Amino acid sequence: MVSELRYDWTVGEIREILEMPFLDLMYRAQTVHRENFPANEVQISSLLSIKTGACPEDCKYCPQSAHYSTGLEKERLLSYETIIEKAKQARKIGATRFCMGAAWRNPKDRDIDFIVRVIRGVKELGLETCMTLGMLTDEQTARLAEAGLDYYNHNLDTSPEFYENIITTRNYEDRLNTISALRRHNIKICCGGILGMGESREDHASFLRQLAIINPHPESVPINMLVKVKGTPLENAPDLDPIDFIRVVATARIIMPKSVIRLSAGREKMSDEMQTLAFMAGASSIFYGTKLLTTPNSCESRDDSLLKKLGIRGLPAEMYSDEEELGIIFEKIHEGAHEDQEEHHGCFRLE
Repeated sequence: MVSELRYDWTVGEIREILEMPFLDLMYRAQTVHRENFPANEVQISSLLSIKTGACPEDCKYCPQSAHYSTGLEKERLLSYETIIEKAKQARKIGATRFCMGAAWRNPKDRDIDFIVRVIRGVKELGLETCMTLGMLTDEQTARLAEAGLDYYNHNLDTSPEFYENIITTRNYEDRLNTISALRRHNIKICCGGILGMGESREDHASFLRQLAIINPHPESVPINMLVKVKGTPLENAPDLDPIDFIRVVATARIIMPKSVIRLSAGREKMSDEMQTLAFMAGASSIFYGTKLLTTPNSCESRDDSLLKKLGIRGLPAEMYSDEEELGIIFEKIHEGAHEDQEEHHGCFRLE
């Protein structure tokens, strides 16, 4: 084994991996990846916002925060019928997991009543369920587990040391407490963070250590690159060096060898070459569709072209050999979608 499964990593050890000669780092990461995952497959997921905007948190990167004026239109919680219909449509394109996000700091107990009903309804369709609802109490977590929730997304965002520069309405311990509750109730965890918010390499090492000392490791680790949204405090943040981003992906693969590393937000601005390096570094999942909750995402035709060029099989997208048919079916997931006037990467952006 090139990398053993362990939970006692130190920041110093992780930084040594981060700072390896780049080609050595990539070789090691790809070797670990091939020991644990198929070499030429990428899992494709989709994500639905079931309640948008007006979040009381002050996360400096987020267009959904009520603290900033970003032009985002607020939307009420979708109806049960609408969510189930979208889940049915997602299943038609071969989806096996349905991910849902609500812009809450933490759900109220009455919200949990509704979410429990949604989880059960989606699972009756034969789909796995994933939710991101903010911080949870132990009692709320227990109810979600009883309803059969499979995955819960709860990102750490960044390192403990840099955290207060990004968020002041909650502390790091709040995040860790929710993750601990999820583990106690045997709900699988999707937990990662965002790069490019002004943090240092030491912060990257510290952030990765926080993930790697969770026992067991998060089943899914989304690595996001900051999407700079006008009206947020980070709209003019300096660009992150693409090689530094790839170093984090590769290091995550090495120290959490069994976790699915998700190449998440920010792909719209990544070159094909950068995304290719991310796959070589061990990323094995992407989100499909022109919108990721509320921010732009790489368009479907571009993703299809890149994966085909690289000889990578997209799962479950490969269930449809006719790319045009796949695109039409996927668009139907976005009820009420309309074409933006600005064309991007050869396809119209769906709002």
